[in-house]
Amino acid sequence: MREKEIESKLRREVKAMGGLALKFISPGLSGVPDRIVLLPGGRIAFIELKAPGKTMRPLQLKRKQQLEALGFSVYCIDQPQQIGGILDEIQTS
Repeated sequence: MREKEIESKLRREVKAMGGLALKFISPGLSGVPDRIVLLPGGRIAFIELKAPGKTMRPLQLKRKQQLEALGFSVYCIDQPQQIGGILDEIQTS
């Protein structure tokens, strides 16, 4: 499964929950996560999507740490089976 397929599955599952999975592009700031997930009840998290077995680059890890230091949750998904559990975690946190 490719990263794009995992991303499509994430978008579908977030939409089914009544939320949005917005593409996150930040001109002038590289390494930001791929998606901002917004769920009902004011739940928000950042998601980096990777092809199976791939990991975050050093700059992406730095951005993850910066966002977490501000109190945001940041997840990395490289398997479609991770999506449901992560969305449950976002919804209940």
